[in-house]
Amino acid sequence: MTAIAATTAEPITRTRPGTRALLLAGAWAGPLFVTSSLAQLLTRDGFDLRRHPLSMLQLGHLGWLQTLTFVLTGLGIVALSVALAAPGRRTLAVFLGLFGAGLVVAGLVAPDPEYGFPAGAPAGRAEQMSGHAVAHATAAVLAFTALAGACVVHVVRSIRRRAVAPAVLSGLVALVLLLPTPAAHASVQLAVTGLISFAWTTALALSALTGRTVR
Repeated sequence: MTAIAATTAEPITRTRPGTRALLLAGAWAGPLFVTSSLAQLLTRDGFDLRRHPLSMLQLGHLGWLQTLTFVLTGLGIVALSVALAAPGRRTLAVFLGLFGAGLVVAGLVAPDPEYGFPAGAPAGRAEQMSGHAVAHATAAVLAFTALAGACVVHVVRSIRRRAVAPAVLSGLVALVLLLPTPAAHASVQLAVTGLISFAWTTALALSALTGRTVR
């Protein structure tokens, strides 16, 4: 993570206490989501990452844990976007804010039970998506599309300042985010995409906390 942060950074002035608190929230957002999701997928009865996307952890009697995880993670990313906003250079922050807001919405509206999870759910795919499932899927797609936009903005800025490593890194993350998702391996691909995405956002926060940030 330190190496990633170093390649996505450039010098700034020392952060103020309020900004530092926002950056800390952004730095903890990704690890919170990954740690919470990992603990749940290893302990929730019937959950199989090969068939069930992580968002389905929102279902069942312990679903509130994943709902809270989505909301807190999203709010952390929004905090990061506020911390990185600067007059005349707010495009990256806006995209990050949309990403965070999308995570919050996705956490507040759950997907449909299917593929046997949670217990008692249909053995196959839901015959018709409910309104809340459509809202969840839409929020998630828009959120990660916004994050891809943030990566592209950083690629452009890195090229302008002739920073090769940050441009390449952010370009690769954007590519991963925009790859098509085959139905056969969708849940696993989405989990890997999320891991890469949160590694990138965490790197932004860590680089700013150490006196450097992405502009």
